Amino acid sequence: MKIALFGATGRTGRIILKLARQEGHFVNALVRNSASLSSNDATVIIGDATNANAVMETVATSQAVISALGTDGGTVLTEALPKIITAMKKQGISRLITIGTAGILNSRLEEGKLRYESSESRRRLTRAAEEHRRVYELLAASDLDWTIVCPTYLPDGEMTKHYRVEKDYLPEDGREISTGDTAYFTYRQLFSEDYYKTRVGIAY
Repeated sequence: MKIALFGATGRTGRIILKLARQEGHFVNALVRNSASLSSNDATVIIGDATNANAVMETVATSQAVISALGTDGGTVLTEALPKIITAMKKQGISRLITIGTAGILNSRLEEGKLRYESSESRRRLTRAAEEHRRVYELLAASDLDWTIVCPTYLPDGEMTKHYRVEKDYLPEDGREISTGDTAYFTYRQLFSEDYYKTRVGIAY
């Protein structure tokens, strides 16, 4: 399979790239700096995820897209996703898996609210969650076969391959999930239809 990967140099994206290459898949990776990724690991495209031409070059000839882009303290995520969606439609690609945040899952305590809007969230700043919410709304309005993987607190850590997941909610009493297990679950969604067109919470 040929995979377009955004965010390949991030904490989770690097692990996704490693998993894909270990299983013999080809990867197009969009990076800002040529020194940040070896050409032995992927076909490296130099550019910015907010640039439509760079996004199109990354997506072209791929069969699926994974985005491990973060909010980057700004609007990179919400600027990039419309361009990724447009490029996918032009290329006839339907499968998109992104990494979001547990803040955009449904609240268990307050019906009709997302976790970041409810008393479940301990974060005072909501800017990142609002960025991820806009991405969720964009995908929900699209006809793509999308999945948003929504980890809670995300420390660096190895793959255990033992975790809990739940559609649209964070698993009860979930406190954290490692970058390794988040990457593993995200990557495995390339070969599963279990969570098409939905958010999925992941935690230990």
